[in-house]
Amino acid sequence: MTTISAPRFSHPRVSTTRFERALLRVTAAVEAFVASRLERRAMTAARAAAAAQDRYVEARRRAEALGATGTLPR
Repeated sequence: MTTISAPRFSHPRVSTTRFERALLRVTAAVEAFVASRLERRAMTAARAAAAAQDRYVEARRRAEALGATGTLPR
């Protein structure tokens, strides 16, 4: 988390207003939203990579099976 959270009751020498605390809460919420979107995007990319790898493995298996029977595609 990159935001600095302010406790509800600050140290007596440091005073934060309600508005400042509200801004910190909103900032934390926006940051959590962005982080979840980035994680979701990363998972989508990982799924696409895994699907591409599966297609490659399946194509290689088919080619090996055809080669074993002596009927390689041209």
